[in-house]
Amino acid sequence: MHPELSFQEKKTSAFIYQTLLSFENLEVTRPTEYSVMARLIGESPGKVLAMRADIDALPIMEENDFDFVSQSPGVMHACGHDGHTAMMLGAAKILSENKDDIKGEIRFLFQHAEEQFPGGAKEMVEAGVLDGVDYIIGLHLFSTIPKGEIGVIYGPLTANDDTFELKIIGKGGHASAPDTSIDPIAIASQFVSNLQHIVSRKLDPLERLVISVTEFHAGNAVNIIPESATLSGSVRSFSQDVRGSAVQLIEQIAKGVTSAHGASYQFNYDYGYSSVVNNDLLTKKVEDAVSEIFGDKCIRYGPPMMGGEDFSAFLKKIPGCFIPVGARNETKGIVHPHHHPKFTIDEDALNDGVKILINASLKILD
Repeated sequence: MHPELSFQEKKTSAFIYQTLLSFENLEVTRPTEYSVMARLIGESPGKVLAMRADIDALPIMEENDFDFVSQSPGVMHACGHDGHTAMMLGAAKILSENKDDIKGEIRFLFQHAEEQFPGGAKEMVEAGVLDGVDYIIGLHLFSTIPKGEIGVIYGPLTANDDTFELKIIGKGGHASAPDTSIDPIAIASQFVSNLQHIVSRKLDPLERLVISVTEFHAGNAVNIIPESATLSGSVRSFSQDVRGSAVQLIEQIAKGVTSAHGASYQFNYDYGYSSVVNNDLLTKKVEDAVSEIFGDKCIRYGPPMMGGEDFSAFLKKIPGCFIPVGARNETKGIVHPHHHPKFTIDEDALNDGVKILINASLKILD
């Protein structure tokens, strides 16, 4: 009911901190201003496993009518992070009550700011939450996957998530005399059209790449050719080689079309979250745990997703596995996509997530 945006999770992290303090056998700390970590050290020595839940919300006005609908105007949990937090709190409570069964250590990482680059995961890593940690796992509820299905994906799971901004600088003039100007709108339109050739003609057709222009701003009067046009967009890829090639090819097109028409340009490319790549050994452990709990029929082997996730910041340091958990239920009307004003989850999926976290962690540490 009280969602908070990225890098603003003051009350959320305080609630999590106090809740964890009410559990037994946990060492609870605040590694960064808006995050929380709890350590559960088992009775016998072994490996160290971390598990992560993100806690932030999105700047969206909620249109649901639940009893627990957002009380913060313009902010809602439209991506299931409240569910991730609930599942890991549940797992922490049960595991903390069974300390004698733990070999090694489990660290519960409640991470802020997944939704806003550069992301809270990077900040937590820099704060040392992974020091001495061998592996990490995490869950994500998906309204695109039916409740009862659990995703098991080997290798890449999410895409590299980058953005670019291009400003095309022409020469303004009167709309009645286009020959005396250098029209940045016409040039920008060619740039947008030519971008599609990167995917269809410049790369191996078996490689995955999405380039989308999502903003186009130019002019403010109907009878004036503006001085400049600014475009922004999103670039999604899996291969680091393709990621690097995309930057070069986008700027190459910008340089070509502007040069051909006597314009100039300013280009900026921001590398966002890297691809989440699941470790094969850990994924097999998770697969075995899921199979033991729910049976093989519930497992969903699927292709990777084009979404971005800053869980990748943890995976740059240690091997891990990220697990999609089905939370869609058409019978209950739970069908809206993530980041939608009516997004919600089938709360029965929370039980699935708790069971996966507990059983996977014990299997990995064993």
